[in-house]
Amino acid sequence: MQVTLETTSNLERKMRISVPSERVETQVDAKLKQAAGQANIKGFRPGKVPMREVKRRFGDGIRQEVSSELMQSSFSEAIVKEEVSPAGSPVIEDVTMEAGKDLEFTAIFEVFPEIELGDFGEVTVEKPAAEITEDDLDAMIEKLRDQRKGYAEVDRVSKADDRVNIDFEGFIDGEAFDGGKGDAADVVIGSGSMIPGFEDGLIDRSAGEEMDLELKFPEKYQSENLAGKEALFKVKVNKIEEQELPDLNELFFKQFGVEEGGMEAFRTEVRGNMGKELEAALKSKVKEQVFDGLIAITGVEIPKALVSNAIDQMRQEAVQQFGGGQNIDPSVLPVEMFETQAQKRVKLGLIVNAIIEKLELKTDDDKVKSVIEDMASSYEDPEQVVNYYYGNEQQLNQVQNMVLEEQVVDSVLEKAKVSEVEMPYEEAIKPNEPAAEDPAAEGPADKEPVAEAADGEADAPVGDEGEDSA
Repeated sequence: MQVTLETTSNLERKMRISVPSERVETQVDAKLKQAAGQANIKGFRPGKVPMREVKRRFGDGIRQEVSSELMQSSFSEAIVKEEVSPAGSPVIEDVTMEAGKDLEFTAIFEVFPEIELGDFGEVTVEKPAAEITEDDLDAMIEKLRDQRKGYAEVDRVSKADDRVNIDFEGFIDGEAFDGGKGDAADVVIGSGSMIPGFEDGLIDRSAGEEMDLELKFPEKYQSENLAGKEALFKVKVNKIEEQELPDLNELFFKQFGVEEGGMEAFRTEVRGNMGKELEAALKSKVKEQVFDGLIAITGVEIPKALVSNAIDQMRQEAVQQFGGGQNIDPSVLPVEMFETQAQKRVKLGLIVNAIIEKLELKTDDDKVKSVIEDMASSYEDPEQVVNYYYGNEQQLNQVQNMVLEEQVVDSVLEKAKVSEVEMPYEEAIKPNEPAAEDPAAEGPADKEPVAEAADGEADAPVGDEGEDSA
């Protein structure tokens, strides 16, 4: 086998490979003989089909199959021989595939870049520090009560925070529009699940009351055919319900696994969970600053193939997260939505791998075990969860990679400029805002008209009720 390698740019390589015809014909003949023994052709006894007939019927297809297999195997041999590491699958061009001639083809591919790491001392990190106060604990308990609130029907006019059950239908220029009708839809006043003005129009209403709401869709609206248009909504209020928060009693505590010990044990349990959340949030903020710092001090030319692969992966993730179980083709999501974040993801991956190689970091098995046991501790049967992770190679690899990333972060922090910044608990656990210029941070627009997604309430109106819904 002959191989020539040409460097066409910093990362692109062009490889010409020639496979001797003897090797090709040997494999073609072997497959032809195999086909002759298996062929079932009218007019011939099984296994007695003449070779000329087998070649006539199957020769071209078999040669195509053999050539494809040889191109894959010879490319693998060639990159080992030339000591190159492709960053993606090659593009195959200029294929010569004729009987009696050498199999020749050109493979064009990108290689992984050589990375020169910057000075970790130039990385600046503001390490957040926060404590959980009694006020923070009280606020969390109220939040937990709110998450488990119920609703009870009342005989009065509606007010903010009430849940109203309504029938409605929207019209533009006197014509009903798709997705503009809902029957027996629950709307929480003040939830922001409806277009501006809709929920305000439900205040001070009585059960059985009918009304017309003259509203205007926002200029920037996910459904372009509705954006900026004036609409009339005919609404009927079916019933009004007010919030009912659960009492802090034994029944409530049991929902969080606290079987005994009353309020004191419940507060201890909640504080413990808040502590875990706080620890994870603080680590995440530090990790993000370290990674941003590494990107800033390290110049990396990234292979287009890796970015393309990352975009495909992020498309899949977006469909899983926002697709609502629908069968959506990820390729319909525009590349521009993910390109910036994909480039950052690839660049960071290359830098982290370079650090692991340079510092010869190995996964800390004790730390992996500690992480798995910590995650398992919140389950009813921790041992079963631990066994699941160690019995599932993919899940175990994810934890190992996470621990290895933490080891990279720790290595950088040893040399970085680190200062401590005090902050309240609520600010500490709040995720950092995504960069405004990052289209991927916005996510795909998949919400229904009018209803902008209300958590378990009216996802609603213009959307999911009956045959008239969009």
